[in-house]
Amino acid sequence: MKRTSRAPSKLSESVHHQLKTYALAVGAAGVSAIALAPPADAKIIYTKTNTPILVNTPYLLDLNHDGTTDFTFLYGESNYSNHDFYIKWAGFIVQGSQITKGFYNSVVTTQPNRFGFAADLPPNAPVWKKRNFASQKEHMAVCEVTRTSLHSSAASSGPWRNVQSRYLGLKFSISGQIHYGWARLNVKLNKKCNFVITLTGYAYETIPNKLIFTGHTRGPDDISVEEPHAALTLPTSEPATLGLLAMGSPGLSVWRRKERAGSTR
Repeated sequence: MKRTSRAPSKLSESVHHQLKTYALAVGAAGVSAIALAPPADAKIIYTKTNTPILVNTPYLLDLNHDGTTDFTFLYGESNYSNHDFYIKWAGFIVQGSQITKGFYNSVVTTQPNRFGFAADLPPNAPVWKKRNFASQKEHMAVCEVTRTSLHSSAASSGPWRNVQSRYLGLKFSISGQIHYGWARLNVKLNKKCNFVITLTGYAYETIPNKLIFTGHTRGPDDISVEEPHAALTLPTSEPATLGLLAMGSPGLSVWRRKERAGSTR
């Protein structure tokens, strides 16, 4: 039997469109599946706590849980009195540990000299090399009460007075490399110069010299394993472009940063 040659049939425009759409969907899903594996070296380590800092009892903060104290918090009180005079002093201090000769872990300060206080940073504030840091001992708040037979007075200074969820910016060393982090605290101060101080959390960036934003518990390059569909969800404000999807995990990071920036406008 003689076979007849048959000309290839042409696909309709609608079929072409469906095939292209399917191919793009498969490609995007493949990129997203790759992105679901968290980068091994892009990670913020966050520790949630609810720890009171007690009077005249140093609190030793081991930021990266390696058994070494990175910072020490101290809330101290002292008083003096005689038959017609009374004075009380209270202060809240943070001190960075000495790592090597001439190098101390340090905190962000309100001024670039030794006359400032440890800064109380708001959420989403960057902590990085362009901040003013002070090493060794830095005051957070101080208070003084004086009473005599004729009058009484109270005075206090420093940013860490009656604050809620404020952040201390931290710079510290791990194996000779600089890392940045934060500690979140609540502080109450009454008229008798009594402090109530609670450490509610702290975090640090595992990549040396990489900035961290206060309050952030995940970095922009991290994909949480608890949210497996996060990479597949497109924002309603600005769809992800094929160029960003083709970049894989870095592209998703750029897209998320653009989405985050757009949400704050």
